[in-house]
Amino acid sequence: MSAQDPKDDELAGTEAPFVSHLVELRDRLIRAFVAIGIAFAVLMFWPGPSAMYDLLAAPLVAHLPKGATLIATNVISPILVPLKITLMAALMVALPVVLYQVWAFVAPGLYSHEKKLVLPLVVSSTLLFVVGVAFCYFLVIPGMSKFIQAFAPATITAAPDIEEYFGFVLTLFLVFGVAFEVPVAVVVLARIGIVSIAQLRKARGYFVVGAFIVAAVVTPPDVISQLALAIPMIVLYELGIIAAQVFIKHTQAPEDAEAADGKKTG
Repeated sequence: MSAQDPKDDELAGTEAPFVSHLVELRDRLIRAFVAIGIAFAVLMFWPGPSAMYDLLAAPLVAHLPKGATLIATNVISPILVPLKITLMAALMVALPVVLYQVWAFVAPGLYSHEKKLVLPLVVSSTLLFVVGVAFCYFLVIPGMSKFIQAFAPATITAAPDIEEYFGFVLTLFLVFGVAFEVPVAVVVLARIGIVSIAQLRKARGYFVVGAFIVAAVVTPPDVISQLALAIPMIVLYELGIIAAQVFIKHTQAPEDAEAADGKKTG
């Protein structure tokens, strides 16, 4: 039985690069987790889990009836929930470092014109997610809390459970954070050629209907939160179309740019 010709082995020489990629991925993940851990440790000392909990509960507590407070129905909830809130805040604080590690891992495999697209998208994704969470915290939750209390019967004493409130708020944060990524999704879809700018413009009406349907499904059954999600999504869709035009113009491959210039001068 003759030995296999190395030329016929398609995987020959790929073991070392694959292992090096795994090592780099491990190192990037470790740095991301270290950043989260440092942020968590800092927040544990200042302002502390109790203060983080009070901060998160403030939009609801401000609209509860006088003397009403949140309650804990689980024995360990008074400790566990503030720790979860602190960890969530640590993830938000460390998000730029985490996304940078993702960027640094994929950047070597990209062309120069692709790098022009990825880095702005990483930065904009971070900012838009944070803006979505802040929008939810400062506008949506207070408005929704006021709306609910205004329609609650006078014989009902509001005393929400802290674990349910944390889960509810976390869900809203994720919904609004992801919803505010609409411009990024539009830019990516247009840049990779799945849809054209003209198609995005023609789809405005469908997107408006879809935005209100999504808002009705993923938000609580109150008008305030539904409008607060649908209207920004529609505005961000329009901004995404504008951003897509700019990105496509400035992130073309050199050969594509030359071809476009040739068509203009031809």
